[in-house]
Amino acid sequence: MAKYNFNDLAYESIDNFVFGHAPKKIEFANGMVIGGGTVYPEVNFTLPPMQVNKNTIQKAFKEYKTMIQDTCQRAVELQVPGLVVEIELVPDMTFNPEWGIELTKIIKDVMNEYAAKSGLKSLLRMTPVDIREGNDLEHMWYGKQWDTLMHCFRGCAESGADLLSIESVGGKNLHDDAVMYCDMPKNVFSLGVVAAKDMQKLWKNIVEIANQANIVPAGDTACAFANTSMVLAVRGMIPSVYAAVDRVMSAVRSMVAHEEGAIGPDKDCAYEGPYIKIITGTPISMEGKSSAVAHNTFCGNISAAAADLWSNESVENKRLLGGNTAAICTEMLAYDCRLMNTATSTGQNIMLRDLFVESDSKLDAHAYIMRPNVVYDIAKEIVKGKSHFERTKIAGLKSAEELKKAEKAGKLILNQREMTYLDMIESQLTSITDNEEKFLDNMLKSNTTAAFDPKKYDLAL
Repeated sequence: MAKYNFNDLAYESIDNFVFGHAPKKIEFANGMVIGGGTVYPEVNFTLPPMQVNKNTIQKAFKEYKTMIQDTCQRAVELQVPGLVVEIELVPDMTFNPEWGIELTKIIKDVMNEYAAKSGLKSLLRMTPVDIREGNDLEHMWYGKQWDTLMHCFRGCAESGADLLSIESVGGKNLHDDAVMYCDMPKNVFSLGVVAAKDMQKLWKNIVEIANQANIVPAGDTACAFANTSMVLAVRGMIPSVYAAVDRVMSAVRSMVAHEEGAIGPDKDCAYEGPYIKIITGTPISMEGKSSAVAHNTFCGNISAAAADLWSNESVENKRLLGGNTAAICTEMLAYDCRLMNTATSTGQNIMLRDLFVESDSKLDAHAYIMRPNVVYDIAKEIVKGKSHFERTKIAGLKSAEELKKAEKAGKLILNQREMTYLDMIESQLTSITDNEEKFLDNMLKSNTTAAFDPKKYDLAL
């Protein structure tokens, strides 16, 4: 049974729903407080294209050490009030957990060094990659991949991580099919049934590991789900309204981490973060215009409206005119955060939030569903659902309704193709039975996704 059900919103209105402030702020021993009024930069960097194996692992460690040194040095020069560093482990460093554990120590040693010599306050988020895929996967919750992943989490927790996160993939193969064919019933099945079930098992274990190490179980992201839709929509390969509705639906599965005890901040690439924050009250990490080094979006400003950490998503280690990329991203994020924090200290934070919102929300469906007032209205309906299945359906229907209302009122620009798909999405969602048991039976019998094996999720045919 989940620790928390979140049947009400954490906010009575959107008056205080703004960047830097969260009802459930997180205080750390070094004085950093996430959600306590200050937005901190969260810098994420990774290796340049290279093979990672026993012959190259020392070279990889050297690359990372250079990047963390560059990051900390630029943060000191720009006098940031605090810094969060995220390391998303490459697959080989999770499949070989001792490498990921050793990297945790290397990164944390440099951060501690800068704390001692320069007074830099910093926190380390470690994010092992979800390796529970492939033909040799025995089961999602036991077997070689599961044991290796849990070992990696424990080792990182014991070796210097301050926060633990993951971009989990349970149900992703179903979701990939759903997106390809704009199939909303399969989308509900993937997010509201399979992914939610996986999140419960996964995050129960991550929370236990974090609590045993006295560190923070932070949160997850729908990167493998709604981010796929978002990127495809940006490229014109699927309708933007599908990606927008998918995003809100994905918030239900991402929130399961918090139901199991995660306390935030969730992952930066979780553009569903505002829904998590307004329902649970936990701080969130967000990314937008300053993550253009990693991918493109149509919501680069509005995503900052409720951010408590502001991230660059991820950047490879390269040399540019302004220096190495990790340092450059640190500088961009530092100035973004400085502006937000100055707005807060001068009482202009709501004005800046609203400017972020208005600059994006009319131009794209994905941006529109991130408007604070829209987030609030949709979230109020989501929490009325009694199950993840029901909440996912509600999220989809309410999102489609809000998008239609916005287009009709001239608040959102949608072409006829988008409106046609919006009608189709609404029709598909309405056709889904309210009986979850019957729905599950129908979806299992009609499953044509060869990569999805129900037995690996303890689902009976």
